[in-house]
Amino acid sequence: MELLWNGLTGALQLLLELDPLVLHAAWRSLWISGLAVALAACAGVPLGLLLSQSQFIGRSLCVVLFRAGMSIPTVLIGLVCYALFSRRGPLGSLDLLYTQWGILAGECVLALPIIVTWTHRAVGGLDPRAAETVWTLGAGPWRRCWELISEARAGIALALLTAFARCLTELGIAMMVGGNVKYRTRTLTTATAVETARGEFDRGVAMSTILFLVALLVTVLHAWCNRGKKEG
Repeated sequence: MELLWNGLTGALQLLLELDPLVLHAAWRSLWISGLAVALAACAGVPLGLLLSQSQFIGRSLCVVLFRAGMSIPTVLIGLVCYALFSRRGPLGSLDLLYTQWGILAGECVLALPIIVTWTHRAVGGLDPRAAETVWTLGAGPWRRCWELISEARAGIALALLTAFARCLTELGIAMMVGGNVKYRTRTLTTATAVETARGEFDRGVAMSTILFLVALLVTVLHAWCNRGKKEG
């Protein structure tokens, strides 16, 4: 208990003093995760919409594969990205290994199946009359897609929040692809693991505290979106 108490008090002091190592890791984690989700959403939302509204050969297989992708271990994604981005890999010329952009690419892969699956469920769960109304109004394809996305906005918001939380708290991709380089690729999760292993327990607790606060905020937003979805 003494170790935990000393860690909490030390962590509070680091947060109040705006420790540079903590702030850099926090900012890096937030912007990488946020941008990864935004990029994944550009492909994931249309794919989810396509799977929910179209019938084609292999559609069911695609749905199953995306659902399975939600549970892929982050170390596996990190391993594949490492192989692709290494000097001997097919994408080695891009020099993405041990960079923030390499982590971003890996987290896009992590977020994509989450967004596709949740969007598919959100749009597929709409009242059939909503889609019929859009069709009877004679709207063009883009207008129809926009109306369906608008109707399912609460469910899609849940998808984005879930993907963001998953990216923010992952460790495997950030550690294997980013390499935990101080002030360059170190994130909240990698810093927590490394600093705690080095005996810097207070700094590890400080990182974990930020993760907890962000996770709490995401949970509140998640509940709010879910409430709006039920009321809608």
